[in-house]
Amino acid sequence: MTAVTSTRDTMPTREGDMTIEGHGIDPIPSEGRYGSVGRVFTVWFSPNLVPAAFAIGTLAAASFIGLGWWAGLAAIVIGNIISAAVVGVLAAMGPRSGMAQIPASRLPFGKTIVVPGVINWLSTIAWDAINAFFGAYAIDVLTGGAIPFPVSLLIVIVCQAALSIVGYEAIHTFEKWAAIALFVLFAAVTIAAAPKMDFALANGSGASLGTFVLMTTIAGSFNFAWALYASDYTRYLPSSAPASRVFLWTFLGLALSATWLEVLGLAVTNALGNSTADATHQINTIVGGGVIGGLAMVAIFFGTVAVNSMNDYTGSLSLLAAGVRIWRPLSAGIVGVLSFGATLYLYYGNFQSTFENYLLLITYWIGPWAAIVLVDWRLRGGRFDARRVADFARLPSGRNGLIALVVGFVVSIPFFNQTLYVGPAANALGGADVTYVVGFVVAGLLYWALERSAGSTSVPEAA
Repeated sequence: MTAVTSTRDTMPTREGDMTIEGHGIDPIPSEGRYGSVGRVFTVWFSPNLVPAAFAIGTLAAASFIGLGWWAGLAAIVIGNIISAAVVGVLAAMGPRSGMAQIPASRLPFGKTIVVPGVINWLSTIAWDAINAFFGAYAIDVLTGGAIPFPVSLLIVIVCQAALSIVGYEAIHTFEKWAAIALFVLFAAVTIAAAPKMDFALANGSGASLGTFVLMTTIAGSFNFAWALYASDYTRYLPSSAPASRVFLWTFLGLALSATWLEVLGLAVTNALGNSTADATHQINTIVGGGVIGGLAMVAIFFGTVAVNSMNDYTGSLSLLAAGVRIWRPLSAGIVGVLSFGATLYLYYGNFQSTFENYLLLITYWIGPWAAIVLVDWRLRGGRFDARRVADFARLPSGRNGLIALVVGFVVSIPFFNQTLYVGPAANALGGADVTYVVGFVVAGLLYWALERSAGSTSVPEAA
């Protein structure tokens, strides 16, 4: 593998190096690897400390789920453990391959990477919109409405885009310091909210095994969405980085942060009453406004920048993986601009119903995708020809990957349970949403069978 020669292909060389990362999706060469494994924890801890996680927790006691405290707590914990573990396994591919997650998916998908690449690019914009909505409202609360929502939103977008344009090292550095600040700020919020917590939540009339599984799926979907980003933030680590430690720090960062905010949302649900306000205003109300409320809004703003800078960065890589030839920093800027428009759409529409639809609908396909990537990685033993993966023109058709993805997704449709569509299988299971499991198993087995019958993996292995 040759050294970087183009000024447009620049890369950071050490921790704290704020060189604009022009390098795209090619594997990071061995001489360009650096960084400690421990920083993987902070890069995953910070972005989950956002109002979206709080909002998910409140859903456990919502009328259509109706779980009590202990059942809701168990669903949140189980969902986050399972989903964080999947992301941890995928993150461990980064040091081994030197590749970001969607670009590495060229291994099983070949030229059909255009499909998951574009879908994930659109998904990062959708997640941007969900989170930026909360962040802009935090500025609204802090300023007493003195700054119009579009201007507040622009502030958020500019900050997140700036980090994503600089790239990998800027994001890692920001997340490291944000983790400390957000931990302190949300600890203060949690203490202030303690008097409003209710650990004797009564089960609603709809509570059942089916709704328990549904809540487990909803809670897990929040972390599961990070599966598409996993190795983006570990690809610069030395190839000698222990896979077990990469997994552990990824798992802990995601599971602890998401569980914390989701459980907080569940614990104060009764205090919210029938409030239809967004989670930002709900948090401010719960802590009683004032100084603590102001600190909460500061935390929400920085948490929004933390999560959306990662969305923009991953979105930029997904577009390149799909075969679009564009400078990575410019690609990141495009994601930020489009997310501005998507957030305004949410602002002028019905955010709550759209949020619930987004939460599951934009993640259902991840189950089949993850199974295909993991099975392919296992079949080839982590070995591949980097030159063939990097050059789109040299990729094979990748039809087996696409077939398995489509079949796994279609077969799982009857198991959907979200506001736009409830499938017959979900109804028969009492509302249980096992879409991820069905899609994962079907796609994984089908891809394995197709590859075994073909006698080789989609991309030739390294000599």
